[in-house]
Amino acid sequence: MTDPILPPEDCTTMTEVRRGVDALDRALVDMLATRFGYMRAAARIKPERGMVRDEARKAAVIAQAVAHAEQAGAPADVVADLWERLVEASIGYELARFDARRADQP
Repeated sequence: MTDPILPPEDCTTMTEVRRGVDALDRALVDMLATRFGYMRAAARIKPERGMVRDEARKAAVIAQAVAHAEQAGAPADVVADLWERLVEASIGYELARFDARRADQP
């Protein structure tokens, strides 16, 4: 049996904190893998390369993440920076997948 993951406010030792952080990191990586799966789907669905970068959508995604961070009590400036990086990485990944799709076509 594994030790339970405690809510942050119930942790009394660094072992409990680290156990929670490690579990959350695994869950975050799983969610990122799913997010990048959606980027693969977008690269497959979009008919034109120029449609990959959508600055209005990028701004909306970041704004939504920041608003949610504020509601959840997370540092909004940190979330804004993380989402800027995440969205740019997602765009780069989608572009690479789009180009690979095009290269595979006769």
